[in-house]
Amino acid sequence: MLQKVGNWNFDIFLFDRLTNGNSLVNLTFHLFNTYGLIELFQLDMVKLRRFLVMIQEDYHCQNPYHNAVHAADVTQAMYCYLQEPKLAETLTSCDILLGLLAAATHDLDHPGVNQPFLIKTDHYLAALYKNSSVLENYHWKSAVGLLRESDLLSHLPTEDKLNMEERLGSLFLAMDISRQNDYLSEFRTHLDKGELCLTNGGHRHFILQMALKCADICNPCRPWKLSKQWSEKVTEEFFHQGDIERKHNLEVTPLCDRQSNSVANIQIGFMAYVVEPLFVEWSRFSDTRLSMTMMSHLSLNKQGWKEGKDKQQASSSRVSEEQRTPATKDSNSKVLPQGSKGS
Repeated sequence: MLQKVGNWNFDIFLFDRLTNGNSLVNLTFHLFNTYGLIELFQLDMVKLRRFLVMIQEDYHCQNPYHNAVHAADVTQAMYCYLQEPKLAETLTSCDILLGLLAAATHDLDHPGVNQPFLIKTDHYLAALYKNSSVLENYHWKSAVGLLRESDLLSHLPTEDKLNMEERLGSLFLAMDISRQNDYLSEFRTHLDKGELCLTNGGHRHFILQMALKCADICNPCRPWKLSKQWSEKVTEEFFHQGDIERKHNLEVTPLCDRQSNSVANIQIGFMAYVVEPLFVEWSRFSDTRLSMTMMSHLSLNKQGWKEGKDKQQASSSRVSEEQRTPATKDSNSKVLPQGSKGS
């Protein structure tokens, strides 16, 4: 199945079952090998395997969405983007290494709740990172911790290792959803001016940031069967947070309130205000068959959720109308007294 890893329709759920829950380890090791990174960076294969196992085990399997399968899915999407002509022709081996490392570790040790929840519950992570990019900083530091613990890059010069860790952090911090519009605006400006030059290291790094952002939220651009599964999983995690908030008399985060929201509502809004604006610009940058495929799936999925929502609303309205309308009595029928039996 790994032969199809560059296919946008790659079924990560099936792959995870086939690998007995080891999709992240097997996929990432395969991609390191595919790109020749093991030989290029003189990586010890035993240390690499141990590092990947440590990563996979640091994800919380009880999280419906932010788990190792999601990390594997993002890594597979990142590989698809790295294969796009503009990137494949210009990215260095170090860029590729960082891109794959960031994708595999981007949600490391995710607690299954969002930043506002950590802040309003006075979580130690919120205090540690001063309420700023809390989860992104934590994932980054966790990834660096595992890199050092595994000794995977111990043979490299200290300056190179530190530089790599800093660049990794820059990729993580770009994923903060609160800074989405800043990155999108910068991306749009670069494209409008036609000034992106991928022989420039800074520009290549910026494109890596945008590619990682796309990979992280690309589920609505997948085929419906895959997209729907991810939508249901992320909503389940949102609603679980809302349940905790309600249980502890905290203000329930709007997206996490199962009493006033639905999968369809959440997805329609997410696609319209977050996903589509980003992928429209990515398609301008990388005008390829893959981009056309993603935009097509996005359109179909958005329509699918809208039709589902309309049907649900129509059904609810019909039930409400039936409940409001009293049953018409048959004038010839006999109304039995309470407690009596018909013959």
